[in-house]
Amino acid sequence: MSQPGVVDARFIYDDAPFPSCHAASICQTRDGALLVAFFGGTKEQHPDVCIYLCRLAAGHWSAPVRVADGVQEDGSPRQPTWNPVLFQPRGGGPLMLFYKVGPSPAKWWGMVKTSDDDGRTWSRAQRLPAGILGPIKNKPVQFEGGDGKGGDIICPTSVESPQFGWRVCFERSSDGGLTWGSSMFVEQDDDVKAIQPSILVHSPTRLQALGRTKSGRMFETWSTDAGQTWSRIALIGLPNCNAGTDAVTLRDGRHLLAYNHSAVEKVRVPLNLAISEDGKTWKAAAVLEHEPPGQYSYPAVIQSSDGLVHVAYTWKRLRMKHVIIDPNKLEPRRIPVA
Repeated sequence: MSQPGVVDARFIYDDAPFPSCHAASICQTRDGALLVAFFGGTKEQHPDVCIYLCRLAAGHWSAPVRVADGVQEDGSPRQPTWNPVLFQPRGGGPLMLFYKVGPSPAKWWGMVKTSDDDGRTWSRAQRLPAGILGPIKNKPVQFEGGDGKGGDIICPTSVESPQFGWRVCFERSSDGGLTWGSSMFVEQDDDVKAIQPSILVHSPTRLQALGRTKSGRMFETWSTDAGQTWSRIALIGLPNCNAGTDAVTLRDGRHLLAYNHSAVEKVRVPLNLAISEDGKTWKAAAVLEHEPPGQYSYPAVIQSSDGLVHVAYTWKRLRMKHVIIDPNKLEPRRIPVA
């Protein structure tokens, strides 16, 4: 980790009541603490898989605390949970925890909990409306609203179903998450299978989404009307090994991407950061993990109020890891073309 811009790297926990974990989400609460959520259990898709939460305050991570599970109130069989996404809306609304419940990505449904005390306690779980999944892996973005209130929330989402295949869409709420609407699937070629977008903000109306495919490369799609409509999905030059990515627009206008620089299916090493000024030309910024065997995957990335960047990710499905980046000290360099 002795690279320009890398400030610190550590495991989020050493011991946990589960052997396997995956799918980090990270956010900063109103009180300044960092939270990381993920799912943990016997193994992915096992009914005992629950959503866990860790808090970083005063320089120390708390032990994992279970905050959601797939126990069914009607007495039907318990289901696994998947892909938590933490989101703190603008304008003083409660912290939100989105997650999925169900036997598989083809059959899961969206759930949400809220917290009025920065993630210390949570409301009863609520199922999202039919056809709404919530953010599928990566955080929503929210526009600024009038009178200090938050504007529209856009959730990057996708489906993996026998009927529609792998398709990207976007969900939108104009009332702080009380009600939701969904866009049409973004157009794509028949041989492209795209999911798990993340959203970059180039201007109040111009957005870009990047994400995962089965085509050996990442995809992008653009909106020029604040996310109401999106351009046809196109593959870009950066590789993708059919694994999740995440991205964030920094306050200085640059865009930071966390991804595996690998085009080999499910070879989730190395784990990289790339940076861009325009969302089109990307430069290498850091290598967070590079030693096989094992996978380093499903990164989540944010910029905190002090300007530092935080990346949380799965470390070999055994633990979660947290890396702190000073974006002003990164030394971007050209990515060699294979």
